[in-house]
Amino acid sequence: MAFTGFGTGAVAFFDDLAADNTREWWHANKDRYEAEVRAPLEHLLADLADEFGEARVFRPNRDVRFSADKSPYKTQAAAAVGAVREIGRSLYVQLSADGLMVGGGCYYPARDQLARLREAIDDDVTGARLEQIAADLEAGGVSVEASGELKTAPRGYRSDHPRIGLLRMKGVIGIVAHPPASWLATEKARDVVAEGWRTVRPLNEWCEAHIGASHLPPDRPSRR
Repeated sequence: MAFTGFGTGAVAFFDDLAADNTREWWHANKDRYEAEVRAPLEHLLADLADEFGEARVFRPNRDVRFSADKSPYKTQAAAAVGAVREIGRSLYVQLSADGLMVGGGCYYPARDQLARLREAIDDDVTGARLEQIAADLEAGGVSVEASGELKTAPRGYRSDHPRIGLLRMKGVIGIVAHPPASWLATEKARDVVAEGWRTVRPLNEWCEAHIGASHLPPDRPSRR
């Protein structure tokens, strides 16, 4: 086991970055990021790879081409195991000034995946199973949400559908948010991530079975 905790200054790093999100500040403080955030995150993921699979760490640079916010760097470090477009689900971990976020599910599905998600929710067997999974997660302190949701029923579905709340969601994920605490700088952080990923496993298994991979070309925009 290589992970011994995030750096004691990891949370403060993101507070400082938010206050001065410039290339000058980043390059002056990049060693802090590498030592207290990125290296520990990579060690944590390596420790969990045997059980959950290989993860990819997202780059710290923001894509500002189509954003009004031109801040060059993300104010969080994150990684994922699996890709929604490839298998219909993923596992996710994020460290920021707000603490540690752990979760999984189908976030930002492609258009064809979203259609299959809604078909599965509409089905009385698979939809009821997802409803039960969501209820169990919520009862265990996991927030079940999505990247967004419609204000009304999706086209082709009744507004009084028994699972209208799930049908309106543009995806389905389970998230546990842990506020900053001293245990982030200890091995407990790894155990918290592992526990969270095990908790959302029923949701991920459902997503993989009933949503699956997208068959759209990778460069085709997904419409909601």
